[in-house]
Formats: sequence, structure tokens, C-alpha cells
Amino acid sequence: MIELEGLTKRFGKKTAVDHLSFQVRPGVVTGFLGPNGAGKSTTMRMVLGLDHPTSGTVRIDGKHYRELDEPLKYIGALLEARGLHGGRTAYNNLLCLAQSNRIPERRVPEVLDLVGLTAVARRKPKGFSMGMGQRLGIAAALLGDPQILMFDEPVNGLDPEGIHWIRNLMKALAGEGRTIFVSSHLMSEMALTADHLIVIGQGKLLADTSMADFIHQNSRSYVRLRSPQREQLRDALHDDGLTAVDAANGTLEVDGATTERIGDLAARHGITLHELSAQRASLEEAFMQMTAASVEYHAHSAPGPQWQKEV
Repeated sequence: MIELEGLTKRFGKKTAVDHLSFQVRPGVVTGFLGPNGAGKSTTMRMVLGLDHPTSGTVRIDGKHYRELDEPLKYIGALLEARGLHGGRTAYNNLLCLAQSNRIPERRVPEVLDLVGLTAVARRKPKGFSMGMGQRLGIAAALLGDPQILMFDEPVNGLDPEGIHWIRNLMKALAGEGRTIFVSSHLMSEMALTADHLIVIGQGKLLADTSMADFIHQNSRSYVRLRSPQREQLRDALHDDGLTAVDAANGTLEVDGATTERIGDLAARHGITLHELSAQRASLEEAFMQMTAASVEYHAHSAPGPQWQKEV
């Protein structure tokens, strides 16, 4: 388990992390979300003792990172895949890490095989693609077979097969009871991977909740309908206390009702339905709704080229 209590980090007059308190529990994949500049990377660096907190504490299974004699056996992390030595072979990079944490050498070929790099074990990572470098960084995180794993943008540079692989790997590790903490800007991927969410903005905690509850609390849910008896359907809905709003392609949208209720209503009135579907916002839409006030830099639509204005 990772535990943060009042964690704060200031760089001069700027507060990057502001009294963060939360727990990352075992057995689930916990997603760590926030706009650019929210303080996610700084928080992860403080967990690993790479940045010293201005105040507050962070503990890994009850201990500070610097109190761990052989840290790779407790927590594995991928923060910067290119952080490995480019002049050593992939095998020797992992071997040095293993020796520094008293991990048996036999573990090196095991993790290289797990991430699919056995064929390039004797090559130097300075010639690796981004995806291969990412896989080597994941191998380093897995080297000590730790109970806690922390990944910052783990799918960067991976092809579709690699993305599918790392997603299933994280779920499998969580299924073994391990603590998985993952940060990503890819909302579609996070929606498929995470069970629980920690959301921060401008260094402050905005949400600590399940994926389902986060989407439910920060988005609109409604029922979409399409029928050749549109006006009859609208009247039946009105008589039942429901309001139908016109939408695209001749559909109707109804808030505050279930598909079961509307389906039964249509059946009682003999109304044919060509579409009856529950609609829920995506994680991306819910995230944008919650963090809108925390975005540090807002982009705007680009104006047309100057020459178009002068024509």
C-alpha cells in the first residue's frame, strides 16, 4: 500500500503539490489523473524519494522509501524509460539493478522474456525504439517481483499489441493482490484499465473514487430513443412525467428514466421503437467536466490564415 498524508511540494513560490492525502490500495488498478502541471509526476517522484517533500509524509507499506534496504523488492516504478544506461546492453542494465538489490541473476532473463525482449537482450538500449525502451523500463520495474508497481504513461511508444499486453499485465498483477498505481493521459486506455481513480488539479485532490462513481458523478446519463411514431412517443412520455428533447438524426433524449421504464411505456401504447439505448458519458468527458477549472493552460481555436482575411 502507498499512503500519502498532507504531502506538499513547493518550488520557490509555486506549489506543485498541495496537502495531498490518499491511499493506493492493493488488489485494484488505481488510475492517477490530472491536467498537465497538476503535480502527478512530482507526487510520484516523492513516493520514490527522488524529490523531498516540503511537508507531509509518504509511506510504502508503512516505511519511507529511503528506509527500504532493497527497494526494488518492495516497489517497482517506470517513470522515465530512457533513464537506463544507453551504453550497457539490456541484459547488463537489468543485471546491475539486480545486483544492487541482491536479486538473483536468473530473474533477469525471466523479466526480459516477460516483456518480449529476449531476442535483443545483448543489444544496447540507445538504439531501441521508444516502444522497446518502454518495455525495458517495465522489465526493470518488475525485476524485484515487488508487491507495489507504479507506472507513469506506461503505453507511450507501444504498438496496439503492446498496449493490450501492458493493460492485461496490470490487471493480472492487481488480481494477484498487488498495488498498481498508473498515470496516463490516454483516457480511453485508462477507462479499460483502472478500477479506482485518484484525480488531482493544481496539486490538490479532486476525487478519490471508483471509476463507475466518478463517471456517474461528473457526467450526464440519459436514454436515447428513435421511433417512426415520434410525436405519439413524445406525448406518452409527457403523460408519464418525462420530458423528451430533440436531438440529432431525429432522435429524442430523455433524462431521469431507465430503458426499462421507457420500453414498458412504449409497449403499453403500442409504439414501435427503432432505438432504445442508455447513454453515459465517457471517462474523458467526465474528466474534462471535473478538471475544467484546474487546467493551467487553455488552448483556443486557431484563427484562419491572415491571407484569407485579406482576400
